Amino acid sequence: MKNIRNIVYFLIFISSIALCSCTGGYSFTGADISADIKTIQVNFFPNQASMVQPNLSTVFTETLKDKFIYQTNLEMVNYDGDIAFEGAIINYNVTAQSFQGNETAALNRLTITVKVKFTNTKETAKSFEANFTRYADFESSINLASIEGELIQSISEELVTDIFNRAVANW
Repeated sequence: MKNIRNIVYFLIFISSIALCSCTGGYSFTGADISADIKTIQVNFFPNQASMVQPNLSTVFTETLKDKFIYQTNLEMVNYDGDIAFEGAIINYNVTAQSFQGNETAALNRLTITVKVKFTNTKETAKSFEANFTRYADFESSINLASIEGELIQSISEELVTDIFNRAVANW
């Protein structure tokens, strides 16, 4: 019994050494960030959509920053980041989606599109420019103003997840 316990301790010891000796590349969030990437820069994303919602730019930009602050070990910087995000909100609109028998909308859809330029100064092949779009449906009987803040936060989180996955999770 003592030999088995010693073997278990030995295996745990070897496993911990192996895990500690790994450098960069793995995180529990699925991020695959090179060990030489230490800083991130997230520029403000202005709202350039034809329909402007005053809080949208701030909510989106801060949500993007928070994702990287809480899910990576990168240091947020204002300029010259090893990786950087810039872009703009290019679409913010509400459209009717589902119609009732009397030809009135049963559901409306709030859609947000963000144009993103991602620059990776250490691994330039991973840099990209792309548009990301997400939406949320809501009942037409609900006044948009009463749920707009909640929808903006929810859609921003989905957009940020898509951007995070494309930039550092290789999805």
